[in-house]
Amino acid sequence: MPEAFVVAITTLAAALFLGMLLLSEVGRRVGQRRFARDPEGARVGTGVVDGAVFGLLGLLVAFTFSGAGARFDARRQLVVEEANAIGTAWLRLDLLPAGEQPALRDLFRSYLDTRLEVYQNVSDLEATADALARSVTLQGDIWSRSVAACQSPEGQRAIVVLLPALNQMIDITTTRTMASRIHPPGIIFALLVGLGLVCSLLAGYAMAGGKQRSWTHSVGFAAVIVLSVYVILDLEYPRRGLIRVDAMDQVLIDLRASMR
Repeated sequence: MPEAFVVAITTLAAALFLGMLLLSEVGRRVGQRRFARDPEGARVGTGVVDGAVFGLLGLLVAFTFSGAGARFDARRQLVVEEANAIGTAWLRLDLLPAGEQPALRDLFRSYLDTRLEVYQNVSDLEATADALARSVTLQGDIWSRSVAACQSPEGQRAIVVLLPALNQMIDITTTRTMASRIHPPGIIFALLVGLGLVCSLLAGYAMAGGKQRSWTHSVGFAAVIVLSVYVILDLEYPRRGLIRVDAMDQVLIDLRASMR
């Protein structure tokens, strides 16, 4: 069954495509009536307006696409950074007294399992929130046990290297959580869709001088804008659409497999 997000943005894309074609035809008919009444003045000043509006549309598409791509890359990089942070802290457990290590290693395994659960099914908000809450609880357990172990005479040498590693491991979870929630304001996407519709209206008006409809230009323009909007939205939510960062989770899965 397709994920609800994919269905939603596909529906939006289809509606935008049909809306752009409709407004292109409306613009053409309005233009034809204007040309019939005033052949000389129908195009006076329209080039300036068309250039400004189409330029704004191009700028907005470039801005949103660039931002979505940058956030997509940042989210992939954060997966690697979390794996490195957990792996480093795991290795530094060797500095603790032998009797303290088994319990902490079990906590680490459970912790990494919950971190994987957080991102395995983000469409289930309740399950994601539950996994995130359990990971926070395990963070507290790991920290308190590690601090207690470092206070023993045998664990003093681990204070300088283990606790900073644990702190980084905990901090990266907040960074990843907030990174997954950072998106442009909804008004930006509304403006992008609205400009696409307005530009279709203006494009239809500009093509009114021809005797026949230019379906190639009308359909082509609508398809390009719709595809751009679809890709931008897909990049913004890389765990819910067709463009995914799930493959990067393999580094965490491999780390979990190495925790013997």
